[in-house]
Amino acid sequence: MAAPVASPPASSGPQNARAAIAARTLRTDRWWLPTLTSGSVLFAFIVYATWAALQNADYFARPYISPLYSPCIASLCNHARSGSVHNIHVPNVGIIGTWWPYSAAILILAFPGLFRATCYYYRKAYYRSFLLSPPGCAVAEPRKKYTGESRFPLILQNVHRYFFYIAVLFAAINAYDAVVAFRDTHDRWGHMGFGTLVLVANAVMLTLYTVSCHSCRHIIGGRLKHFSRHPIRFRMWGWVSVLNRRHMELAWISLVVVALADVYVRLVASGTITDPRFF
Repeated sequence: MAAPVASPPASSGPQNARAAIAARTLRTDRWWLPTLTSGSVLFAFIVYATWAALQNADYFARPYISPLYSPCIASLCNHARSGSVHNIHVPNVGIIGTWWPYSAAILILAFPGLFRATCYYYRKAYYRSFLLSPPGCAVAEPRKKYTGESRFPLILQNVHRYFFYIAVLFAAINAYDAVVAFRDTHDRWGHMGFGTLVLVANAVMLTLYTVSCHSCRHIIGGRLKHFSRHPIRFRMWGWVSVLNRRHMELAWISLVVVALADVYVRLVASGTITDPRFF
């Protein structure tokens, strides 16, 4: 008869306990580089946009208007005071009257700013960069308890789907500004300068970023049980899904293009540079 096999000694701890790793992370790559880059770019844009919004000047050089100031909703807009109001192409000029004595850009930036702030990709960017929650994949965060977006104030991130509708409106306004940029200084059609290309690029990138949003994808293809019964929505959902895969790239490109468009209009309006005309 074979001798009985001795059983292994019983473990003193729980069988399903997680491995205790004292190190913050076992990653050996430069995991902090994307976090540092995204945080730096976001911080630089916030600083520049805040500065530009407070200037309340050099944002209109006929027929170009900075996307940070469009639509000009305050009656105290510089170009509305100095020019002929009936020739101003910007929609809704002066609709808020004179009760707002500050730059109209402060009010305007709030809406697309909230859309970007609650965007799924930008959440990831500033959660990692500014809140270190977590600073990188497989990297421990500097807090013991995690509640996600289930409590105030982060639970407000769920209103992102509603800001999407406002973002569509602003994308349409920027597209309108790009079309009007084909006018000359006398409001005659047929003008095309380098600023026209800048505003067209801005409108295109803002539209692509907005349409690639996860909320847009859900609005088009969500709540459907049978795609076969909705062939048009299925095709549109496929197009948006292709853009959705590039949502991160479109988020960064559109952010940079918006800032560059404001810089260009500001330089032309201040007389620092002359807008080259192609025809």
